[in-house]
Amino acid sequence: MATRLFVGNLSFNTTEGDILDLFKQAGNVTACNLIVDKFTNKSRGFGFVEMSSQEEATKAIADINGKELDGRALTVNEAKPREERPRGDFGGGGGGRRDDNRSRRY
Repeated sequence: MATRLFVGNLSFNTTEGDILDLFKQAGNVTACNLIVDKFTNKSRGFGFVEMSSQEEATKAIADINGKELDGRALTVNEAKPREERPRGDFGGGGGGRRDDNRSRRY
């Protein structure tokens, strides 16, 4: 079963390919995702790597956590399951008709 790892403290210059090359040294990588800002398309400084087994994930954590990449000491640990967050109503509202049945005079 694949194990997903969180990779943090990445340089904004680090690419998905850099992460992939680094983690391939620890075992078989099944997926690699660098998280980018949806407006600027620039790195947000973290990503996720999926290793094909728990043993390879454990080895990757031991080998890579604290290792320097692009001048930054990486943080690598097992990713927590994503929490479902309620979607907000994005504020706003109001406007339109008054409910108190009084007419407005200006």
